[in-house]
Amino acid sequence: EAQLVESGGGLVQAGGSLRLSCAASGLIFADDYATAWFRQAPGKEREGVSCFDNSDGSTYYGDSVKGRFTISSDVAKNTVYLQMNNLKPEDTAVYYCAADPMPNCRAYMKRYRDLEVWGRGTLVTVSS
Repeated sequence: EAQLVESGGGLVQAGGSLRLSCAASGLIFADDYATAWFRQAPGKEREGVSCFDNSDGSTYYGDSVKGRFTISSDVAKNTVYLQMNNLKPEDTAVYYCAADPMPNCRAYMKRYRDLEVWGRGTLVTVSS
């Protein structure tokens, strides 16, 4: 059974940094999976944060995180990371990792329900 486990969330002050990890079991990211990060704040719709296309290494970012967040993939560890810098209080949310064998990052950023495998999420809280 494919599973994704997120880690690295926590409480950080505005301007600080965190690195989230998404470790996979039962699937291999290098097999051309798309791996994405989403977030959901209380009372808000789930939002596409970033996506990594393992088929060609392309990356996608939501407008609100461009220039601050970086997604990367470690094939050897079968893990995807989200480096988050210059964090803002509005970044506070539960962050979810998701993956799908169909490399279609551009679509997934808007249609999160299309992704097949999801983690349980990790909470990021940014204090002002």
